[in-house]
Amino acid sequence: MYIDFRKRFMFLVLSLLINATGHALTISTNLGSAVWTASAVNINNCFSINSLSLVIFLEGLAVNCLVSLIDKKRKISKFLLDLLFITPFSILVQYFTNCLEGLNLQHQLLLIRIALDILGIVFISLATSLYQRANIVLHPNDDFMQTIRFMFLHGDATKAQIIHFLVPLSIIVITTVISHAIWAVGIGTIISFFFQGSMIKWFDIHAFKHLKHYDI
Repeated sequence: MYIDFRKRFMFLVLSLLINATGHALTISTNLGSAVWTASAVNINNCFSINSLSLVIFLEGLAVNCLVSLIDKKRKISKFLLDLLFITPFSILVQYFTNCLEGLNLQHQLLLIRIALDILGIVFISLATSLYQRANIVLHPNDDFMQTIRFMFLHGDATKAQIIHFLVPLSIIVITTVISHAIWAVGIGTIISFFFQGSMIKWFDIHAFKHLKHYDI
């Protein structure tokens, strides 16, 4: 049991690093962030909150509450652990984004930026596959997807990803109507919406095959 948990924890740490790198790439290339990140950026700009990390945390808190309402058997410890995920995640995203600033990715050739932006979405998908399977602690947004996936869709990651993306997409639409402007939406956002679920499903099967879905 201890060895099993140690393996799961190792994959959790690895997934955090991969996930933060992926988000940093999408932010640094400025060609469209993942859907949830884009919704947070639009809330931040629409209401002039001037603290993206606060918006991400509050958005995560709201989603965490929603998951608890859907899954009546969910323990309070799971609720608290998922909130804990947000802190190192936010710090790492900011750190890796700062590290990439010196590369001036926004001023590179468009094809290079597109490739790096897509690579960022691939990294996010791989990371999501890893920490969803390890299932020690999740980002509330991914826990939301996980809940939909296994409670209603018989494990279908593709459908679950698209359905749970309807929430941040609705947020983006509402903030756009209010502010008459849109931020952080582009190629990466479109790819994330249509293909991230399929990529997670592919990584579930082909990446680190010995890592199964725990506690499902």
